[in-house]
Amino acid sequence: MALALFEQLKADNTAAWQAYTHHEFVAGMQSGDLPKAAFQHYLKQDYLFLIQFARAYALAIYKADNLTEMRSALAGVKAILEMEMELHVGYCADWGITAAELETLEEAPENIAYTRFVLERGMAGDLLDLMVALAPCAIGYGEIGARLAKSRETKIEGNPYITWIEMYAGNEYQQLVTDMTAEIDALAIKRFTQARFPDLSKTFATATRLESDFWQMGLGAA
Repeated sequence: MALALFEQLKADNTAAWQAYTHHEFVAGMQSGDLPKAAFQHYLKQDYLFLIQFARAYALAIYKADNLTEMRSALAGVKAILEMEMELHVGYCADWGITAAELETLEEAPENIAYTRFVLERGMAGDLLDLMVALAPCAIGYGEIGARLAKSRETKIEGNPYITWIEMYAGNEYQQLVTDMTAEIDALAIKRFTQARFPDLSKTFATATRLESDFWQMGLGAA
């Protein structure tokens, strides 16, 4: 049986995917040894990242070919703007980062590079191009969370990052991963041809490397 498109993309970029999902930043969350300043910087930039993610899903509405695709993209916009942003602000507060501080942040170069790449791929390509560019973040976080939650090497007691791990390993987020993987496969039925695979794989590879850069950005602030 042929691999689904997402699995094909991941298999074609094994080294980049491994570097992203097993990055030193991720390992630091697993052990609990990640410097607090690194995580705080990551959280601040992730707030700005979510804003651009909402714009990407808004672009997906425009790029959609039918009402089903439009409604799916709208659900993504609403989830970010009406739920995830508020949750993120609350989580940041737990780490001593105020809402006022979040409102005055400047985007880090790594954040600009990543989010604008995603938007550019969506504007230049079709809905499948955009979803493939979004996939490393949306699906990758779920894979990381699930792996760390199951690993015996993950520190539980006294680990300040266990809440992050549990959030992305949780049923709600894991369902999002399942849904997005299925959405990519559904889009592929109508839009994918083998001739497109090299370009899609290149998009996936670049987005995955930019995810690694986002982790590295956090470490650089420690």
